[in-house]
Amino acid sequence: MERAAIGDTTLAYEITGTGEPVVFIHGALVADSFRSLLTETSLADQYQLIIYHRRGYGESDRVASVVSIADQVEDCAMLLRHLNVGPVHVAGHSFGGAVALQLALDHPEMVHSLALLEPALIAGESGPEYRQSLAHGGELYQQIKTDTLVHQFLLARWPDYRETLDRVLPGAFVQAVIDAETTFKYEVSGLLDWRFTEAEARQINKPALSILGGESNAFSSRFGEVHQLLQQWLPNAEGIILPGVNHFLTIQDPEAVSDGLANFWQRHPFTS
Repeated sequence: MERAAIGDTTLAYEITGTGEPVVFIHGALVADSFRSLLTETSLADQYQLIIYHRRGYGESDRVASVVSIADQVEDCAMLLRHLNVGPVHVAGHSFGGAVALQLALDHPEMVHSLALLEPALIAGESGPEYRQSLAHGGELYQQIKTDTLVHQFLLARWPDYRETLDRVLPGAFVQAVIDAETTFKYEVSGLLDWRFTEAEARQINKPALSILGGESNAFSSRFGEVHQLLQQWLPNAEGIILPGVNHFLTIQDPEAVSDGLANFWQRHPFTS
């Protein structure tokens, strides 16, 4: 990956393909969760695809203090300016979905469309339980072995994850253990402090797509609830459900995710 000095940090990034630009914002722990999409023909043949490691992950610089959602937004915005691209199609997964939502709110001129893959939105009836779960994860980081915590985190969202993860992204679990400090020590509190409600969502008028794994709701009702809330709150939102996958859908079925994204972006091109 290439590296770019962005504000007070350095971010690793990679660009493939040509066409309308897309930036992928990964979630917690698995920094390369979007990598499998780069070789899917529905995207690779039509779009300029940008992946990057958020601060504290993978090949990007480490962090030593709390990282807020606002910090993450400015990192992404500055990287796009550094690359001289924008507006872009934005796709965010999990924690990256929270960053994507705030990016669309803070820098609407940089966002052409918004794809949200089970974003880490603390909202609705499931919000208090999710908030408690996030805080508990931060506490556990101080109490148990890091590899055990990472295993528990992934297992709760993707049973029997290890074989597929090791096959699709060799070394990803080891890297997740290394990056767990960022997730549990420096990011969780930033997410807990983030405020994003229906009032904020109503201000985002970009075309938006919510993608839900068909198996995700069996593990937590928040996935389905957030999927519905996004379609209700965002003025120009639609949703799709991908069967047979759960929270790590980009790794489990990159073809289905890529086809869903390509279909959405083809219906919302830069020029019509």
